[in-house]
Amino acid sequence: MNFTDLGLAEPLLRAVRDQGYDIPTPIQAQAIPAVLKGGDLMAGAQTGTGKTAGFTLPMLHRLAAQPPKRDARGRIAIRALILTPTRELAAQVEESVRTYGKYLPITSMVMFGGVGMQPQIDRLRKGVDILVATPGRLLDHHQQGTLDLKHVEIFVLDEADRMLDMGFIHDIKKVLAMLPEKKQSLLFSATFSDEIKALADRLLNEPALIEVARRNATADTIAQKVHPVGRERKKELLSHLIKSGDWHQVLVFTRMKHGANRLTDYLNDVGISAMAIHGNKSQGARTKALADFKSGDLQVLVATDIAARGIDIDQLPHVVNFELPNIPEDYVHRIGRTGRAGATGEAVSLVCLDEEIFLRDIEKLIKRAIPRETISGFEPPASERAEPIVLGRMTIGIGGTRRGGGGGGGGGGGGRGGRPQGAGGRPSGAAGSGGRSPSSSGQRPASAGGRGPGGSSSGGGAGRGGYRPPSGKR
Repeated sequence: MNFTDLGLAEPLLRAVRDQGYDIPTPIQAQAIPAVLKGGDLMAGAQTGTGKTAGFTLPMLHRLAAQPPKRDARGRIAIRALILTPTRELAAQVEESVRTYGKYLPITSMVMFGGVGMQPQIDRLRKGVDILVATPGRLLDHHQQGTLDLKHVEIFVLDEADRMLDMGFIHDIKKVLAMLPEKKQSLLFSATFSDEIKALADRLLNEPALIEVARRNATADTIAQKVHPVGRERKKELLSHLIKSGDWHQVLVFTRMKHGANRLTDYLNDVGISAMAIHGNKSQGARTKALADFKSGDLQVLVATDIAARGIDIDQLPHVVNFELPNIPEDYVHRIGRTGRAGATGEAVSLVCLDEEIFLRDIEKLIKRAIPRETISGFEPPASERAEPIVLGRMTIGIGGTRRGGGGGGGGGGGGRGGRPQGAGGRPSGAAGSGGRSPSSSGQRPASAGGRGPGGSSSGGGAGRGGYRPPSGKR
């Protein structure tokens, strides 16, 4: 199948050709015709398979087929709203809208927190067809009366799994109450959890269902590997791998913000250019770090999960888990930054004894054992014993026992897969643990971003495998 077989308007096909794409990915081949029909859609595919273009292209086609709407003041009214969980993802999705809509008379803008509101207000006053926004800043504008969503015809909820994971369910409900009842609603997600399906039941009306990969699958194009190592030798091993392998674009994940900062300082000290990207960084610093990394001027980008979801870089060769995530699903999202759109990539995890519980949960989730390879000179010391891992306000002990309150609210622990509330009192949502084609990825909490075709809990801690530290801690 070719893009020319999907029923898209010629200006869109020309823009796609400009990007060098001819063949749609499986999610695009199924989602684009479904969206063009005008019905609701629930679509899922593993990260890096082109979900963004799956809704961007048909949305542009449908809007271009009708004249623009005007609001009460005669300005171009917002006809499409794309809601994303993070700033970087919002920026990349809006870039995709501009890239593929460049031959159409359609305007767009991006709206997120961390920057001043006045430039956004000025842009809204000029009128815009498509708005890409994060929930927090969107609600801020609505509260101040600078936003009119009464004319929205198409609503897209992108990265819905991360949206719930970050505690945006109440904000989503508020946004839905602002939108017209009659509209086309599209839900896109990397995974289909039971919570996502429950959200779809509230949002969608008799939707078409597309799922092109089994839930929580990892791409076959990614070579996965575990390097056992002593906890005190991880930084040295990472430096050794980068220098001996002559790696030049490496995305490295840590669990916490302070860990990302310390690792960045170490790498720079040993002659490896590195910058950190996480929620405490200003938007300007995050934008610069991402731009330098994409251009190849920066060798290593060190990120937390909250700041890296949706980073979309063509041909990114290496992803390193400097620390394994405590949520197994996050492993899938992390390594999905490489091996995108049919390209090959390598995902390396540096694992000490303390993290064996995380590794077991990850292998159970992805239903495969990850090969181990010990690097000579970096073997775990025979005398080393597993120690508890502190995550925010909770400690994970040997064998997976959890100590301490989750979110500061006291109370008892929950079952496996439960989570306490996130920062600011938002519930973090429930989670289970248990030709060339384009790629795509991927506010109050800050995280990261999809290029096209491409506080506290009253319930206390969570059970094994389910705790996520408050967003302010990552």
